[in-house]
Amino acid sequence: MTMKARRTQTARRAGAAVALGLAAGLAFAQAEAPGEASPRNRDPLESFNRGVYRFNDGVDRAVLRPVATAYQDVVPQFARTGVTNFFNNLGDVWNLANNVLQFKLQGSAETFMRLNVNTVFGLGGLLDIASEAGIERHNEDFGQTLGYWGVPSGPFLMLPLLGPSTVRDTAALPVDFQGDALGHVHDIPARNSLSALRVVERRAGLLRATRLLDDAALDPYAFMRDAYLQRRLSEVHDGQIPGDEE
Repeated sequence: MTMKARRTQTARRAGAAVALGLAAGLAFAQAEAPGEASPRNRDPLESFNRGVYRFNDGVDRAVLRPVATAYQDVVPQFARTGVTNFFNNLGDVWNLANNVLQFKLQGSAETFMRLNVNTVFGLGGLLDIASEAGIERHNEDFGQTLGYWGVPSGPFLMLPLLGPSTVRDTAALPVDFQGDALGHVHDIPARNSLSALRVVERRAGLLRATRLLDDAALDPYAFMRDAYLQRRLSEVHDGQIPGDEE
């Protein structure tokens, strides 16, 4: 199979996954109140979700958390900051695409400027010159793009290893994977190493939040679910949450 044929097949699979996810999200939304996720219907899969949460938590405690803690303890702060800046700069490629898809002119312009400034003057993104210059980062993914154009979130869904999501965001994942700049690195060992480093870097950034969650929440699953749904609602509406969804 040629490279062009493989890309076509991948695009078709991604489109089919999105279509199925959207159909499921719309079906769930018809049973909900006008808000994106009413308290009664936002977690109809709670039993399944809690099982996946326990699995994820076990993997996190056994593997991810110790590795992330060692990374934070061993790697100097300036190096960790450079790694974070590098992956943020890569992420701005997909951020730009989704800002354009949402017709957000300011977000598109500022993200385009960030990419150019940090790539050219920030040593390929290791230095975040754009933030120092006051150019704001606009994080956008395809799930937010779908939500911006009115696709309802559907119920909460806990994904193995990937963590909290919704029906809409899960349907958007194949497109997000295709839009990930790291996925287009052709050197497989380099791509795998960078992917592993990104996972560790992101997990290290959540260590403090994890400690607070363990100390404060009587039901960590419910706390995580509600926090995630509220954050995603805020992201989709750029912080301006409609009154009936608040």
